Amino acid sequence: MEIKGHIKELAHRYYDDIVAIRHFLHQNPELSKHEQQTSTFICKELDKLSGVRYKKNIAGYGIYGFVNGKTDNGNLIALRADMDALPICETTNLPFKSQNDGVMHACGHDVHIASLLGALRIINEMRDYFNGRVMFIFQPSEEEYPGGAIEMLRAGIFNDDKPSAIFAFHTTPEMDCGTLGLKAGNYMASTDEFYVKIIGKGGHGAMPNLNIDPIVVASHIVIALQTIVSRNAEPSMPTTITIGNFITENGRTNITPSTVKLEGIIRTFDDKWRQEAHKRITQICERTAESFGAKAEVFIDKGYPSLFNDERVTAMTKQYAKVFFGDENVFDLNERMTAEDFAYFAREIPACYFRVGTKKHNEAITNLHSANFDVDERSMEFAAGFEAFLAINVLQSKT
Repeated sequence: MEIKGHIKELAHRYYDDIVAIRHFLHQNPELSKHEQQTSTFICKELDKLSGVRYKKNIAGYGIYGFVNGKTDNGNLIALRADMDALPICETTNLPFKSQNDGVMHACGHDVHIASLLGALRIINEMRDYFNGRVMFIFQPSEEEYPGGAIEMLRAGIFNDDKPSAIFAFHTTPEMDCGTLGLKAGNYMASTDEFYVKIIGKGGHGAMPNLNIDPIVVASHIVIALQTIVSRNAEPSMPTTITIGNFITENGRTNITPSTVKLEGIIRTFDDKWRQEAHKRITQICERTAESFGAKAEVFIDKGYPSLFNDERVTAMTKQYAKVFFGDENVFDLNERMTAEDFAYFAREIPACYFRVGTKKHNEAITNLHSANFDVDERSMEFAAGFEAFLAINVLQSKT
């Protein structure tokens, strides 16, 4: 049987097992840096795979290891899945809904883990089909800065064995089950957070002349910050600056508070412009506050870099995706302003981060990070099969 047919047959055969893995993970979600049970469960599944070796408790609860082909000719590629859940109260009526109050796999990381475990089962069963090795990475703490990717790199997971390419995917509820999307070059934005404290002078709201109103100051700052995008950024450079929190210390209608706090995000794709945007945010906040007689304290927390998909590796992924999914089911995507700490891996190793469609047929989209998020579980059969197909074909092409 040809490789594609054999892999698809195995993915279908193991589908129920992959679903059962996802259900356990979905019922038992764990937040960033607390993925102990998730890690233990993954290790138990890996122990079922003959000849597979791995290391655990990397950068917290991370795991990495290897599936060997028929010979070790020095070729090595990597597959990665993230492990953590989100602080969200699930509102679905799924029979396997979260049993951990206030914690939910609302971003599909349970799907990522289950699919990669399924792919590893297929790859291990087909190890006579390829030379070289497949490295697998189960990464903790993708959702919380500084993120598990940079911590695993600092722990030295590539010191002795550096892959020639690395791959990962994300569930995508806007795309139908049975489809795949990808984009070469800049794909996902860098993400930084900024925190501004405006210090004025509080007092009675009926005597504003005796106060320095930090609400008015903060309001001017909010508007002025938008000019960074509209008047400073290159029109061709996607940039987002968003205020997510506007916080005052008092809750009375007749009290002017002494301080206001602003919290927001910066998303873009170019490192040089990213640093310039940081400078402009600080200048606008400090100088606007000063013009009103107030003071602004600015802290910018630098987060994940932008995610760049290697041109050659992405073209190769697209070629294999068309073979596996069919030409009509593989799509070119646009840049996304969402962020992903896989970007750290992609800065070390030629990478392709792609999207697998998870939308349920004839049902409304349930968006990522929402309390009612769910997927068409058939997407895991496609994802597990394609990860195995991709890994084996890439290694075959290097033989």
